[in-house]
Amino acid sequence: MRLALTQARQAADTGDVPVGAIITDQDGQIIGTGHNEREHLGDPTAHAEILALRRAAAHRGQWRLTGCTLTVTLEPCTMCAGAAVLARIDTIVYGATDPKAGAIGSLWDVVRDRRLNHRPEVIAEVLAPECGALLTEFFTHRRVG
Repeated sequence: MRLALTQARQAADTGDVPVGAIITDQDGQIIGTGHNEREHLGDPTAHAEILALRRAAAHRGQWRLTGCTLTVTLEPCTMCAGAAVLARIDTIVYGATDPKAGAIGSLWDVVRDRRLNHRPEVIAEVLAPECGALLTEFFTHRRVG
């Protein structure tokens, strides 16, 4: 999670919402990283998780990320949770919960929907205070500035 927080800080440095993600393989090696780049790229799909998934798939040379773990500083939205399911991610680890858009239990629960053919293991609220503080600081400065 600390490496995902480093990614999140990079997003904040470029004026984007500080969310960071990493993907590790079954050996714990980082095969994909990402931070929010919606503002920088002008792309509504440039969420940290999506960018990390794309990079991990490119690293592997295939879209199936079986055996991998997605670690992200904020509970994924419906798009990102759905993408993780479709990529066959084994485990999702997240920091801060997102009561407004979270799709792993807060608002929706995409990854545990029994109608889907793949359901990742979820480890929630890892370093949640630190992840949440980064977001709170970002939005406090945005409102003041």
